[in-house]
Amino acid sequence: MSRSLKGTIAVLAGGAAVATAAVALTQTDTSTATPTAYTSGDLKADLDNILTDGRLKGASIGVIVRNAKTGAVLYDRDSDAQEIPGSNNKIETSTAAFGILGAGYRFRTSVYTRGGNLYLKGTGDPTLRAADYDKLAAAVAAKGIKKIKGSLVADDTWFDRQFTPPGWDPSDLPYSYGAGISALNVSPDDVFDAGSIGVTITPGQEGKPVNVTLNPPTSVVKVDNRATTGKAGTGSTVSVDRTGGTNTIVITGSYPADGGKEDHLSAAPNPTQYAADVFRRALTAHGVTVAGATKRAATPKTAKVVTTRRSIPLSELATPFLKLSNNQIAEILTKAIGRKVAGKGTRAAGIAATSRYLKTLGVDTTKVKQTDGSGLSRTNQTTPRQVSTILKAVQAKPWFSTWYNALPIAGQPDRLVGGTLASRMKGTPAAGNVHAKSGTLTSVTALSGYVKDDTGQPLIFSIMFNGYQGGAPKDIEDKIVVRLAAGTSVSAQNTVRKEATRSGGHLESSWTKGKATNR
Repeated sequence: MSRSLKGTIAVLAGGAAVATAAVALTQTDTSTATPTAYTSGDLKADLDNILTDGRLKGASIGVIVRNAKTGAVLYDRDSDAQEIPGSNNKIETSTAAFGILGAGYRFRTSVYTRGGNLYLKGTGDPTLRAADYDKLAAAVAAKGIKKIKGSLVADDTWFDRQFTPPGWDPSDLPYSYGAGISALNVSPDDVFDAGSIGVTITPGQEGKPVNVTLNPPTSVVKVDNRATTGKAGTGSTVSVDRTGGTNTIVITGSYPADGGKEDHLSAAPNPTQYAADVFRRALTAHGVTVAGATKRAATPKTAKVVTTRRSIPLSELATPFLKLSNNQIAEILTKAIGRKVAGKGTRAAGIAATSRYLKTLGVDTTKVKQTDGSGLSRTNQTTPRQVSTILKAVQAKPWFSTWYNALPIAGQPDRLVGGTLASRMKGTPAAGNVHAKSGTLTSVTALSGYVKDDTGQPLIFSIMFNGYQGGAPKDIEDKIVVRLAAGTSVSAQNTVRKEATRSGGHLESSWTKGKATNR
């Protein structure tokens, strides 16, 4: 479904161009070079003109552009207005995670024995896949443990039991971007869509039901397969949905007889039960039988450890988290922050600690309301100015280059380099230049990050549009950032204008019609 994280890490570690960009930004920030001086009125006139687009009529518009070294404001359009940020919320969560947990932070998952029971204790690891649970089970068997007379006990008490934030739209919960998280999770893929089950569709005989495979195999859901195999050469109309509040995945539509396979993701109804089921199956595969039922409880302090798995560090996890705007990793990190700072693995504790950390960066936290870690809730609020304050402050942090490289990079086709900006701003001065976080909900779009102008001067920008009509105007964001990349060079600015004209006034956007998924 996607390439391995190992390959991703190799690309990022060996990607000299990307790494050099981060270093260059940091070096420029600490230099004494004179900031680029824009011709009076030119930048303001150009950005004001871009923002006259009719699709923004009646919308709330917030835009700020700052010199990355000095923080001087180069452009401001209502940047103090509170907006719904969408996934720009992950800028707050990710920087707090690096600042509080540390770049080397790892999650632990352990197996214990006590009183005839086998305990599976988690701390929120989003990177655990079926293969990892299989290794834990293999380690149990290798210790000579072949029969558990008692129960398999799933210990998810490191976090609370609020799997999803109360402000999330119930209609989002059956889908992978709305999946719940706990201290025990399963990811079906190597980009760590924790709490989701892979659903693979392949054709059967024409006119007969399609074939459905769950990855990993699990009994925590039932499959209601209503989809049929259509004629060769026809298109796929397959839809995979989980009826709200149930554990039944309903598959409808048609799939061509000559089709290969089609992969979908569906949120598991209960992440803890899902993890326990996958682990129990792995134990059985390694000849370890469990006589009792699967239960949920805390691991006794006197329990004996059998084996422990440690996740990759936050410095590596940040890549799929930010590039692909992973909501579940954001929620897990929020609770992990709460657990470390307050001894409570709750969203409320994590948000409170995040707020205090942001204040140390110079953020006016009275202007910020964070109700989840990911930004999927519409009750989150911030301002472009406060986001730009974060972006300015973190440049001085020792982990900045790692975090900066984990942001999506405009116009880079590899999804684990370009991420949510992979198909945006191609063929412009912004391609390969912009490192930024996107955000999208219905009638909400945002883009905040860094760009260098034609002289190499790094700039900070934050753009937020709320309440527009129709599809997300991502191309307007792109025009603003491309204009910043062009700087004061007349030829570069003409290139931008020609590109906009060539594409009918709309620079390429990765946003496609459909349900907003907070990317």
